[in-house]
Amino acid sequence: MTLHSAHKETIGDTKIKYPFWFGGSASALAACATHPLDLVKVRLQTRTVNVAPSFGSAVKTIISDEGIPALYSGLTASIVRQLTYSGIRFGIYEELKSRAGPAPSSHFLLATAWCSGFAGGIAGNFADVLNVRMQHDGSLPPHQRHNYRHVGDGMLRMAREEGIGAYMRGWLPNCTRAATQTAGQLASYDIIKGCIINYSQTDETPAVQALSAFLAAVVAVTITNPLDVVKTRVMSSMSTAGTGMVVTAREAVRAEGGTWIFRGWVPSFLRVGP
Repeated sequence: MTLHSAHKETIGDTKIKYPFWFGGSASALAACATHPLDLVKVRLQTRTVNVAPSFGSAVKTIISDEGIPALYSGLTASIVRQLTYSGIRFGIYEELKSRAGPAPSSHFLLATAWCSGFAGGIAGNFADVLNVRMQHDGSLPPHQRHNYRHVGDGMLRMAREEGIGAYMRGWLPNCTRAATQTAGQLASYDIIKGCIINYSQTDETPAVQALSAFLAAVVAVTITNPLDVVKTRVMSSMSTAGTGMVVTAREAVRAEGGTWIFRGWVPSFLRVGP
């Protein structure tokens, strides 16, 4: 599901403005359908061997080793993440865009989207950590698993066992990825759509919207995937002291070369592209 400016519709000359929680709720509902893709993405990104399995082989391995229900590990954390992260970023972006007049500049849209995504990343970081850990558990040896029963259990245990500071583990790569992805999705959607309409001298038809959404998804996934890999590895690290963003990226380059930046690209695109 492509996430773009879905808070407003125009009927005649009247603009309908949806409540700020609409984007988060819609994203949480979509997460119920796309969660298996997110889980496969995490499994691919946390692999540090030189040859990663393909998307298809990863799905086959998970199902054969853990069963179909394993594809929904961490769903409760994913829902909470979308309610917080997506709710904040959509709400702030649409509110600021609505105050900018009928034709905000591309620079304004990009800056607004980036800041909105960063704020959303902070709000949803705790749920993102839990989501990554619960999705990654199945690929770990039994003695290394967190075994959170659900998002509430994970929140309590993480605070008790690691301290409240663990909620912000990996916040820098996460917020940077969230900001870049939001700019890549929301702003590029508006910008691309405007370019298509101006170039082809056409109206905003469903075909124009679909093409704009598709191209915006390609842009967003491609530029954010390296940050997403780093975020996933930092959050899933077993080190109690955490692992820095730069250190994680340097280790990935040394161990895997340049191919690590594309790990999990296919499931990431399938989540937001169609």
